Amino acid sequence: MAGFLNKFKGKLSGEGEEGVDVDEFLDTLGIENEELLIEEADMWVRPYILEDLNDVSAIDEDLDKGDIVILNVEPLFKRNAIKLKQAVSRIKDHARSIDGDIARLSEFKLLLTPRGVKVAKVKK
Repeated sequence: MAGFLNKFKGKLSGEGEEGVDVDEFLDTLGIENEELLIEEADMWVRPYILEDLNDVSAIDEDLDKGDIVILNVEPLFKRNAIKLKQAVSRIKDHARSIDGDIARLSEFKLLLTPRGVKVAKVKK
């Protein structure tokens, strides 16, 4: 792992190869060690892409298990704003019913937390 980080550090400082493909680097984070997929953990951070109302039940299940969800709503936002509003309302209601929380991270990303985990929200 240290070798990989040194290689990346060298690229950022201009040593060695020309530039760095940041997208490629970010896409490979966490997949160098395939054992991560089978590790035990008290809580997982699970990424989801909301494409349909059918995705809501899987998100609710993960929240019930105590996992944190990072939700990308862009696909449904672009296809059907009414379904997006329905899906987010259902997810929001479920998160609140289990004493979890929901917050917007960016234009298309939401953070959902399980029971007992709250998100500090910044007032504009």
